[in-house]
Amino acid sequence: MTPPSTRAVLDRVAALRPELTPKGQILADFVLANPRKVVFMTTKQLAEAGRTSESTVVRFVAQLGYKGYGEFIQALRDTVDTEMNIVDRVELTGLAGPDNDRVRRVILDEIDNLRQLYASIDTEALGRVVDALAQERPVYVIGSRVSYTAAYYLGWSLTKVRPDVRILKGSDSTTIDWLTIAPAESLVMIVATSRYPNELVRIARLVRRLDHTLVVIADGSMCPLIPLANLSLLAPSRRIPIIGSPSTMTCLVNCIISEFIASNPDQVRKQQERLELSYLENDVLFNLFDTHAGPPGGGGGS
Repeated sequence: MTPPSTRAVLDRVAALRPELTPKGQILADFVLANPRKVVFMTTKQLAEAGRTSESTVVRFVAQLGYKGYGEFIQALRDTVDTEMNIVDRVELTGLAGPDNDRVRRVILDEIDNLRQLYASIDTEALGRVVDALAQERPVYVIGSRVSYTAAYYLGWSLTKVRPDVRILKGSDSTTIDWLTIAPAESLVMIVATSRYPNELVRIARLVRRLDHTLVVIADGSMCPLIPLANLSLLAPSRRIPIIGSPSTMTCLVNCIISEFIASNPDQVRKQQERLELSYLENDVLFNLFDTHAGPPGGGGGS
């Protein structure tokens, strides 16, 4: 049986429908007709909608090849998220209507997303990414559109723990120049979030043609860059965002940096000592104990 992660869940449901029991086929029909409703349903709610039992829902999910209902819903969520435009997202989340507790709902959604990351993070894959970062080679970090925010944060954080890091914009054609002239077997890290810009797919293909190592950090299993990657990490969101879900992606970046620091203390210390000396020599950062600085609010010192 083909692993669920390699195909869109709706294609999978449609393909396996003839092999299901009559009750399973009723559930399949409901899922195919109402994926945007199902993605928010519990097993009980789906059972009631299909006029069957929760145990039938559990068997239905198992027949599709998923380990549990949560994995099925996450796969469905990734599919729905990938195909939705921004108008659909506003309508689906219900933010256009009145809601006195809207702010708390947004915060709770982000908390829910972090719980999903906590439960699903692949620590072995994370370790392989950290090992790749520890090798002495240039690192190029690339993002585009909304994912550039997370890519910049990742690249900026990496400059604090290792040398030879460059941050590039996927929308900038000079990115192609930098990757083409990059030393052989450089490490390229692409951050991709739905709705996955085609320019990042093209860059990923270029990276592989140039025989660099490609690490893809994505927010869902449907990301089209994952099949091109040497290594990949997922920061899945349980909720479907209007624009993006920054909490899970930035948290995953923090995990990468923390693991790198723990695994490479000597290398990190050398890099940070160089940086701190440069900050001090060039008066880059505010220093509360700087005797040459004037008092807060103006009136410079002597």
